[in-house]
Amino acid sequence: MAKKKETKPVAVEETVIEEEVMEVVNDFVEVEAPRERLKPSNEWEIKDRLYILKGGKKPLSRSVKSAGIYYFDEEKGYERELKYCQNQKTPFVDEMKGDQRLEHIIFRSGSLFVPKEKTTLQKLLSLYHPHKDNIYEEYKPEFLAEEEIDILEMQVEALVAARNVDIDMAEAIMRVEVGSKVSNLSSKELRRDLLVFAKNNPRLFLELADDENVMLRNFGIRAVENGILRLSSDQRNFLWGSNGRKVMTIPFDEHPYTALAHWFKTDEGMEIYTNIEKRLN
Repeated sequence: MAKKKETKPVAVEETVIEEEVMEVVNDFVEVEAPRERLKPSNEWEIKDRLYILKGGKKPLSRSVKSAGIYYFDEEKGYERELKYCQNQKTPFVDEMKGDQRLEHIIFRSGSLFVPKEKTTLQKLLSLYHPHKDNIYEEYKPEFLAEEEIDILEMQVEALVAARNVDIDMAEAIMRVEVGSKVSNLSSKELRRDLLVFAKNNPRLFLELADDENVMLRNFGIRAVENGILRLSSDQRNFLWGSNGRKVMTIPFDEHPYTALAHWFKTDEGMEIYTNIEKRLN
C-alpha cells in the first residue's frame, strides 16, 4: 500500500500570513520611540539649598532646634521624633542605627547654606521641621519671581484703573487713604496721589474701586464736612446740622459712615440722599 503524502500544517500558513501582516504594518505605522523617563513630582532633587530667616531678619547667629521636635507622619498615623545627627542617614529617630552624634543647626547673618551632600539636613529643613515657613524658609528664586510678577501685574491693573476713574470716585477712594485732607487737594494733586496710592497699595486700591459703597461713604462724609449732617458725640446718630433732628440711628458695632452708606439705599435714605445732593450742588 502506497504511503499517504503529508500535507503542510495549517499553523505554518497562519504564521506566514501573520508575518506578511506585520510587514505591512511596519511599512505604514511609525514605531513610537521610547519615551524619556519623567521625574516623579515627589522625587527628592539633589542640589545645593539655601535657607533664610523670615521677615528679612539677619542676626549674627540664630539656631533652630535640632532635637526634641516631632513630625506627624500621615502614612504611619503617629508623631515621629526628629533629630539631626551628622553620623545618621535619616532625621527620624526610629530609623537611626548606632550612636547619635547631635549636631546644631545655626543660621549665620540670616541664612544657612546646605550643600547637596548633606541630604539628611536638607530633608529635615525642607520637609519635616516644625519651624519651616514660620521661622525660616527655603530660598526658591522661581517662586519669588512668580510672586513679583503677580505684584507687578496687579500694579499695572491698579494704575490703569486709577487713570480711568472719574474725579468723584478718585476723591472717594483717596478719602479712605488721607481723610478730610482730600478736600484741599486740586484735581491734579488728587490724580497724582491716586496713581501713587494705586502703585504702592494696588490690592487695597482695587478693592476700594470695586466697593459699591465707597461713593456713598464719601457722600456722607462730604455732607458732614459741609454741615448738612452732623454725627452725634457718642457716634450713635446722624443729625441734621441745621436743627439737630435725628436722621438715622447707627447700628451697634458698625462704622458710622458705612452704616450711613447702607441706609442711603433704603427708601427713606434715598429721599434724604436726594435732599442732601441738592444742597451739595
